Amino acid sequence: MTRFNTQLVHGLPVNDNNTGAVNPPIYNSSTYAFESVNAMPRWDYARSGNPTRDFLEKQIAQLEHGTRGFAFASGLAAIHAVLSIFKPGDRIVVGKNIYGGTYSLFNEYFAERGITFEAVDTADYKALDDAVSGRCRTTFDGRQLEDTTPAKAVYFEVLTNPLLQINNVNRISAIAHRYGALSIVDNTFVTPYLQRPLDLGADVVIHSATKYLAGHSEVNAGLVVVLDEEVGRKVYFAQNRFGGVLAPVECNDVRRGIQTLALRMDRQQSNAQSIAEYLLVHPLIKTVNYPGVRGDTARLLADNGLKGFGGVLSFEVVPGVDPAIVLDNLKIFHLAVSLGAVESLAELPCRMTHFELPREERLKVGITDELIRLSVGIEDVTDLIEDLGQALDKAYDALLASGAEEDIFGNLSAGLFA
Repeated sequence: MTRFNTQLVHGLPVNDNNTGAVNPPIYNSSTYAFESVNAMPRWDYARSGNPTRDFLEKQIAQLEHGTRGFAFASGLAAIHAVLSIFKPGDRIVVGKNIYGGTYSLFNEYFAERGITFEAVDTADYKALDDAVSGRCRTTFDGRQLEDTTPAKAVYFEVLTNPLLQINNVNRISAIAHRYGALSIVDNTFVTPYLQRPLDLGADVVIHSATKYLAGHSEVNAGLVVVLDEEVGRKVYFAQNRFGGVLAPVECNDVRRGIQTLALRMDRQQSNAQSIAEYLLVHPLIKTVNYPGVRGDTARLLADNGLKGFGGVLSFEVVPGVDPAIVLDNLKIFHLAVSLGAVESLAELPCRMTHFELPREERLKVGITDELIRLSVGIEDVTDLIEDLGQALDKAYDALLASGAEEDIFGNLSAGLFA
């Protein structure tokens, strides 16, 4: 059996290439000829299956140690397909800190179709147990509801977006399974290089493959991997009937990106660690959200089944410093949403990736108006640190011009930001 880095490069062949080409072919065909009326061919229509897509789906299943993989036209299309296996009246417990697009899909689409979503702190195992069991129900808007039957699923992110809080897949999945619920994990930030949630008890893994797996800001894609064949049958039904499949050329783009996943992510998380340490001691920074600067990192990794913390971090500037000035003056970091690509990106979650959340909901989970999220790329880390430094200098100049410096640094010396 080959090892992970070899699997990244080679994947599993679909036995449909007799040319000797080292890369699998791209089949840009929407339809396939039958040998006869009574034939039952493997390929008939591209929505139902395509050899190029089949290669990618088998590869991601191999990498995640699952039984079956599925490729979709975006990460949200992948989430939509997974959630479509549930019925009106079903209840799903959701980590309280999730991507804004996921929040919108759950609360503005599926909730209107009869599925109930309940937010919980997935690091509070008593609260999680109560929510999954049905003993305690808390909706996203904070309403407490009466006891009910157990939830059908728990949905959470391994590293939350954008606060980088760690969710323990093993412990959360054990609670879900105690009550017969599925454990559904968004593994976008971590990828199978740093963790395989199915090995830790999860039932379904979802990726926005647009991010680290493709890795070059050139394709929108979503991937799903399942452990159970029956769950896989339901996800395939949704994929085939909704038709939100990933086109062959884009499948090849993701396949090509996966080949360099380990190389890219090693550099990205090394850069992220250095940047987090720089920001941690900067006088204009109030908080830094990156697990790599939270004490005993070796134990943190071991306890959560992780090999690393990835290349995303976030930080808050001190009150009075305008985060927009910082972002608007970056030269190497692009002001853009998304993450996981070779180039570094920076964004303001309250206005960009998490604008779908009402402000009061954002503040409840810690997404303040001063919070900046960075997706760290593979550039020279000294250039990235210098870029952040000069942008923070511009924000400090604006602070001086406003006359607010004395108040801010008076508060700082008083221990407000200690």
